[in-house]
Amino acid sequence: MSPEVVVRARNLSKVYEMGEVEVRALRDVDLDLYSGELAVLLGASGSGKSTLLNIVGGLDRPTSGTLHYHDRDLSEADDEELTMYRRRHVGFVFQLYNLIPSLTARENVSLVSEIASNPMTPEEALTLVGLGDRLDHFPAQLSGGEQQRVAIARAVTKQPDVLLCDEPTGALDAETGKLVLGVIDQVNRETGTTTAIITHNVAIGGLGDRVIRMSSGEIADITINEKRADLAGISW
Repeated sequence: MSPEVVVRARNLSKVYEMGEVEVRALRDVDLDLYSGELAVLLGASGSGKSTLLNIVGGLDRPTSGTLHYHDRDLSEADDEELTMYRRRHVGFVFQLYNLIPSLTARENVSLVSEIASNPMTPEEALTLVGLGDRLDHFPAQLSGGEQQRVAIARAVTKQPDVLLCDEPTGALDAETGKLVLGVIDQVNRETGTTTAIITHNVAIGGLGDRVIRMSSGEIADITINEKRADLAGISW
């Protein structure tokens, strides 16, 4: 049986106008994200990977092409529809943690759990990422890796169908980055959330079920990994 397609993009293009200059960030991209998979979108800065993630996540709109979430056409969705799509179905993890300094880890996660329709409790989400003993610590009392794990807990507490991670290890040292990647891998395996990691780091590609390489706004090639790499063997 073929895996279920959660997100389907066809002929996606994105053009930014900068004065008299047009910048083509995406060029007729076709992409499927499958239920339960962990996909790694790999490419250099300017390859279009973040633009693609933003469109898939409903943060931006394509200039042309279509985007479907299951059987819902998001291509012509208005702002309210995209807001509800993001709120109900998508979790985001960015390079910057974007935690509120005056709130504890529990309270930062509660900001999302309180508006979600079927959330985990903040305690459940923080325990999932290994921070069950740090619930009442403020961001300043947490390491960079711990803050990123709070950000992951905040993203997964709503139990999203799609988890989108944009350079989640970009601000971390190698060992802490491995720890964070291990958490994302664990969340994907234990919750079955369709997960996409965007990175420029070639070594991370081995952690995915598929590696989608992007260049100049296009998908250059897609590699299927028969088996995900052991995190302990990843070096960069």
